[in-house]
Amino acid sequence: MPYEVQGVVARGKGEAVTLETVVVPDPGPGEAVVNVQACGVCHTDLHYREGGINDDFPFLLGHEAAGVVEAVGEGVTEVEPGDYVILNWRAVCGQCRACLRGRPWYCFSTHNAAQKMTLADGTALSPALGIGAFLEKTLVAAGQCTKVNPAAKPAVAGLLGCGVMAGLGAAINTGGVTRGDTVAVIGCGGVGNAAIAGARLAGARTIVAVDVDDRKLDWARGFGATHTVNSRDTDAVEAIRDLTGGFGADVVIEAVGRPETYKQAFYARDLAGTVVLVGVPTPEMQLELPLLDVFGRGGALKSSWYGDCLPSRDFPMLIDLYLQGRLDLDGFVTETIGLDQVEEAFGKMHRGEVLRSVVVL
Repeated sequence: MPYEVQGVVARGKGEAVTLETVVVPDPGPGEAVVNVQACGVCHTDLHYREGGINDDFPFLLGHEAAGVVEAVGEGVTEVEPGDYVILNWRAVCGQCRACLRGRPWYCFSTHNAAQKMTLADGTALSPALGIGAFLEKTLVAAGQCTKVNPAAKPAVAGLLGCGVMAGLGAAINTGGVTRGDTVAVIGCGGVGNAAIAGARLAGARTIVAVDVDDRKLDWARGFGATHTVNSRDTDAVEAIRDLTGGFGADVVIEAVGRPETYKQAFYARDLAGTVVLVGVPTPEMQLELPLLDVFGRGGALKSSWYGDCLPSRDFPMLIDLYLQGRLDLDGFVTETIGLDQVEEAFGKMHRGEVLRSVVVL
């Protein structure tokens, strides 16, 4: 019997979201229905609403979520009803060329549910990042469910489903930050501060946080930044060099997604250093760099997809670190809200007033 639940829907580009009845089908082969307990309000959801991802409206928003499996379809062995899970938007296939080469975090054929959730009138919905979790129950591919320790509160566990994992992974997985490294993070929203937390976990000795908002720089200190730079009134590149012996940082993580800040990251790294782009640019943005500088500085220029994470490996580990008091996930939760407050939360996020608003169901 299909479920009828309340969910947050974006019907058209730039339109305020609405709370509507959503029909969730019983799980088919390889699928699971999850009772959503909490879901973070992520910039990606706002990008969907603004038409910045694609124009496949109406969208069912929400993707950074944790909950409990309600039912599973035929052939599902990864999870069973009652399992406490974090939802992920890159369920690896195990068969593509990346997976077969032992690099499943680059999977080129990730799974989503085959069936569609719909509005009450039968209109098919496009779930954000193949999840759609601003609702009471959602339908996903079973591989999108990662079991973790149920002692972790849903409001913090769900954050690993997107933004926090993206930042932590940009530092640890993509950037390869290790003990003794110097690190700079440009952009100190949720993802940037997660990158700072990841650099601290990895043993970086110097962590420079860069932003134009002193409030965000205060947050950055709490997550482990050893130095902060307000680039509104200070040259960020020179400041990072000054704080790293005149050389630049070993790893610079760009968490804004703009050409101007990427250039800062490029020139703020040490020779043979690494730049990691985790901020998401928009389609029209262009980057121009002297090719001689790209050649002459050496090192690596990388982009980080979902923090190059492997959910089955990374989610349980990071939840354990949280429960041991070694990873401050609580610090990312600025407020908890209801489903009917998502539109207001978008405004707060856009104005930089919150790290994360989290919908609790």
